[in-house]
Amino acid sequence: MLQDLRYAVRVLLQGKTWSAMVVLSLALGIGANTALFSATNGLLLRQLPVEDPDTLVRLRHVGRNSMANNTSEYGNIARLPAAEPSGATMSYPAFATLRQANATLTGLAAGVPMGSVNVVVNGHAEIATAYLATGNFHELLGVRAIRGRTLVPDDDQANAPPVATISEQFWARRFGNDPEIVGTVIRANDTPLTIVGVTPAAFTGVQRVIADAPDVVMPLALDRVLTLPGAMYPGGADQARLDQPTFWWLQVFGRLKPGVTASQVEGNLGGVFQQTAREGMSSFLGSVPEAVRNSTSNRNRADVSRLSVTSMAHGLVDTDPAMLRGVAIISAIVALILLLVCANVANLLLSRAAARQREIAVRLSIGATRMRLVRQMLTESVLLALVGGALGLLVAYWGRQLLPAAAGQAPLDWRVLMFTSGVALATGIVFGIAPALRVTGTRASEALKETSRSIIGSRTLLPKSLLVIQVAISLVLLIGAGLFLRTVYNLRHVDVGFDPDNLVVFRVNPRLNRYDPARITSLYDQLLERLRATPGVRAVTLSNPPLLSGGVNSTNFIVQGRTYEPGVLADPRSEANVINRVTIAPSFFETMGMPLVRGRQLDERDNMTGPRVALINEAAARKYFPGEDPMGRRFGNAPETSGQIEIVGVVRDAKYNDLREPAPPTMYVPHRQFPPGAMAVVVRTLDDPVAAMPAIREVVRQVDDNVPLMDMTTQTAQIERRFVQERVFAQAYTLFGALALLVAAIGIADVVQRDAPHHGDRHPDGAGSAAADRLADGPARIARARRDRRDHRRRRGACGRPSGRLAPLRAAGD
Repeated sequence: MLQDLRYAVRVLLQGKTWSAMVVLSLALGIGANTALFSATNGLLLRQLPVEDPDTLVRLRHVGRNSMANNTSEYGNIARLPAAEPSGATMSYPAFATLRQANATLTGLAAGVPMGSVNVVVNGHAEIATAYLATGNFHELLGVRAIRGRTLVPDDDQANAPPVATISEQFWARRFGNDPEIVGTVIRANDTPLTIVGVTPAAFTGVQRVIADAPDVVMPLALDRVLTLPGAMYPGGADQARLDQPTFWWLQVFGRLKPGVTASQVEGNLGGVFQQTAREGMSSFLGSVPEAVRNSTSNRNRADVSRLSVTSMAHGLVDTDPAMLRGVAIISAIVALILLLVCANVANLLLSRAAARQREIAVRLSIGATRMRLVRQMLTESVLLALVGGALGLLVAYWGRQLLPAAAGQAPLDWRVLMFTSGVALATGIVFGIAPALRVTGTRASEALKETSRSIIGSRTLLPKSLLVIQVAISLVLLIGAGLFLRTVYNLRHVDVGFDPDNLVVFRVNPRLNRYDPARITSLYDQLLERLRATPGVRAVTLSNPPLLSGGVNSTNFIVQGRTYEPGVLADPRSEANVINRVTIAPSFFETMGMPLVRGRQLDERDNMTGPRVALINEAAARKYFPGEDPMGRRFGNAPETSGQIEIVGVVRDAKYNDLREPAPPTMYVPHRQFPPGAMAVVVRTLDDPVAAMPAIREVVRQVDDNVPLMDMTTQTAQIERRFVQERVFAQAYTLFGALALLVAAIGIADVVQRDAPHHGDRHPDGAGSAAADRLADGPARIARARRDRRDHRRRRGACGRPSGRLAPLRAAGD
């Protein structure tokens, strides 16, 4: 085998141009498949980088559930085969009860992603990601600190000093890997925290395998001071969410004891879970006035979901089905590319084999077996494929940016290396076996004749069949590229219902600094006033959520005077009476360029002391008032509050969160009639919005430098994000379609050259054909071969050790 390898290297180096062309084609084909496998590996195969992830389980609930007043979820939740409603959170009182009743888990922990927090270090504010966790969080996962220590149960007490751990990435980015980081005090949401440790970069959290680690991890007990009080109950009770038995917001997970199964955990904790949920709802109903208790939304609240225990080896959040579909579609593309590359390389090998046919025939005639020569030729093809696979790793590293969202962040680990090696080996055999069998199957006597020099060239159908396959694949990819490019073009030219040009959008959240409502209102007033006076700014408004941003805020739409079935109102999945909501400043429609169809716009009188009002879009008017005049009609989110809000205007339809679907029923309500919170600021500029961004940042800094800007972008760029997957597909199809066209062109050129009249039999690289010509000339060539003993020793491994009187002939045949 070593002799075969050395000979293959010499032969391939003699034809450097041909070998480079083959290796480049293979690198592109294998690299594209490697990039896709890295995404599949990250999404489906890799496990959380914690200790023994196979024994980790997550506690979820399945089935209809009316035991929760408020629910928070933090990512995709895979549905069971029965397609029942499911959730991945529970209340803190329920978690505390399960922890006491646990007999099947070595430990039970809980946590919650906080999203963005305002972190102030040495007087400089910035946005960081945070996670709240119980004190046994790191211990249960087996995560060790690289500096200091991790959280411990004593940290998660109401009277404990506020502490936090930070990620290695945040340590490097914000503190420059300061070795004295332990003991440093920072402020998060205006709360002082002492850093007690740094967790390793390999620990990316528990949400999913492909993710960025939270910058800061803090004890769950700090939720009382880090966040404002929880949602307001209908009866007026305002509590921290740690104390609310009907606020389901915590992610709960544990580690199985040796020999214990998930079913046994469900048997141990399932009954306790349901009983605790019922007690929580009974406690709530007993604490509110009778009118609230007898309201439509609180009648017959008997449905309680079942506890479901599933594996947490891949994280608490399930992979988004849309992302999996995207990876599957691109996988089909790159599989076609690899097939095309194999066909093209096989064609190139057939061309090379045609020039070496007489050489191979001489070797067969002097005693080499067919299998021996097939092995030699397969060694050459596999060597080409392995070199192409090595370069394909570089292509895969670069090509990951073409993959959808988190799939492109998947690292290249040992599984990817094994996959690449396997694909390279299989590819080398696939494209090498047909030429090897073809050339060694020719009769030696025919191959040595002058008239048989093109016997495996144009007289066979195999090369032309391979060429047809290449052209067909190229056409499929080019047609797909055209379709996706057309889709992207259409999405870019969809009428969104407002003017997206010259709009700058950014978010601010004064609640992160624990500002009270009065201060938040004053801040927004100052921002609007100062931004309107900024040169280059034409109009300014507020919006929550901003249109086509990915956020959705919906509520029930119950019209006064109408009768509704109780079952419809109680079904959280029913869309029959749901409307999207946007909280806006009075200048919203003017700034966005949305025309008023009838009625009036919002103004300064629409505040907390004025009557509750709203505008609806044309879609809402058609759905809820068909054939009726909606002006002056009243509605609410429940039959008891159906007279609360008056419709004062109708505006043109505008896309809410989806460019592909018609504008959904939407209502616009004044921001001054709701408790102030996070808002998006929308600025319409006179000229280039990007050029105006520095001035906008400076105005916000002057108004309040403790409030950081988040996600500043243009409205056009924000819309582009809504069809990012289509753009990825268009890029991938266009790139691979162009590659396929290039490879097919190489194949066509090769066939045309092979079909042209031959003058002599020398292959462009000259490998092997000269020796065959010398042998055919007679005994003089044999005598010269005898004198060339050194050359004979190098070549004899290619066809077996020569012996006896045939040794000189076999040496010459090499």
